[in-house]
Amino acid sequence: MAAMLVAAVLLASGCGVSTVTGGSGGYTVRAIFDDAANIIPGENVKIEGVKVGTVGPVTATPQQKAAVVLNIEDPGFQDFRADASCTIEPEALIGEKFVNCLPTQPRAEGTPLPPPLHKIPGGQEGEGQYLLGVQNNSSPVDVDLLGDINRLPVRERFTIILNELGAGLAGRGSDLNAVIRRADPALRELDKVVGILAHQNKLLAKLAVDSNQALAPIPAVKEQISGFIAGQDTVARATANQRGALKQNLADFPPFLAQLGPAMERYGRLAEQTTPAFTDLKAAAPGINQTFTQLPAFQRSSTTFFQSLGKTAKLSGPALAALQPLLARVKTLGSAAKPFSSSLSELFTSLRDTGGLERLMDFIFLGAGSTNGYDALGHFLRAELVANACLTYALTPVSGCSAKLFSTTGSSSTESGTNASKAEATTGLVMARTLAVLKGATPAQAIAKYPGSISSSEALAGTGAAGEGAASAQPVGGSSAGTTFYRPSPESSGTSGMLLNYLLGN
Repeated sequence: MAAMLVAAVLLASGCGVSTVTGGSGGYTVRAIFDDAANIIPGENVKIEGVKVGTVGPVTATPQQKAAVVLNIEDPGFQDFRADASCTIEPEALIGEKFVNCLPTQPRAEGTPLPPPLHKIPGGQEGEGQYLLGVQNNSSPVDVDLLGDINRLPVRERFTIILNELGAGLAGRGSDLNAVIRRADPALRELDKVVGILAHQNKLLAKLAVDSNQALAPIPAVKEQISGFIAGQDTVARATANQRGALKQNLADFPPFLAQLGPAMERYGRLAEQTTPAFTDLKAAAPGINQTFTQLPAFQRSSTTFFQSLGKTAKLSGPALAALQPLLARVKTLGSAAKPFSSSLSELFTSLRDTGGLERLMDFIFLGAGSTNGYDALGHFLRAELVANACLTYALTPVSGCSAKLFSTTGSSSTESGTNASKAEATTGLVMARTLAVLKGATPAQAIAKYPGSISSSEALAGTGAAGEGAASAQPVGGSSAGTTFYRPSPESSGTSGMLLNYLLGN
């Protein structure tokens, strides 16, 4: 009621009303109030106690309301929504006022925001400003004004005002009701609270039942509650005695929080990086538990092992110490054997690459098969005793014998006849070719190095004349089907010569 009367007096007298309709630029809100007493341009506009702008011109509207222009200078709050609200409140005891605004009402997270304020179009009063209607704003009656009603002469003047304005209020009860509700934010908020409580009456009833059940055990533990309250008193006294340290703790708390933020971020990154490792560790935990379970038995076994190892070390220690001179000699032997090892390695490499070992095994195999024959009576050894003047070792040349190991020209004495000379030449030629093969040459290369013709009959008979003085042919391997026959010579060709004839004869 008092707010309405003050507004009426203000509007009737025209005191403090400016005709300026524009703002100072930027984000400007045109807030409509029922009463704008004692609010002047230049006063502060605050949001949650923080200054965000200043009050601009204050003008009267055709609807007999007060239009207060709010210049919002802080860019972070230049987005008033349709549910925004502003209240004119006292800033100090001397009567200064400020406008306390809320850009939008609190709401649950995820709830969409209301639409922004409507911008006044051109050609209208306050064009370009954002309009905040009177239904969103309030200007409570100050306590000092209520106190002035009880003092003379304000009380008498207030009586005159009531009598004079009584007729003006007749028939406008609804308007008066709306003015009173906007003039007292407490009533408006109380109406919201009552509406919420009415909407949640079932929940409140359940809360009352649950509270009764929750408070039922309290009488049984009232002594503990009394002790808790007494303990709180002791804690409060101790805190009061340490108020200096508590003050310092509170002063250090903001820097601690400033350092705690980056530390928690690093800890979060560490947790993300160590999550796979701990996941694998969880999978390996049963095996680790089994390992630690079996560790005592292993420790007991290892104790016995190390005791036995110590006894063995005492016995083997002198022997190992005695090996030092031998190791020194072995080291010297290794240095001396290095050239021999290199040569031996080259020999084995050559035998591997040229197939020398395979040819030697072929020679042994075929030689054994050639000399070891068998017939219907059993096995027999093919051997021939050569008896001539060339069997005895002599320091000086003997007539009729050649001084060469291998003769490929048939230049021996004619004492034993033409067949013997030819047989010796053939045998020497074959043995020379054999040695060439053993040294790594191929059969073709051996024949090219030691040329000469050896016919099939000569390879079989060992002579240049087939059938002369020949013994009966014997099959190699005891079978006459698809085999090679061996015919020893009557002279000194030898079994080995016939074998080589068989291997390398052309």
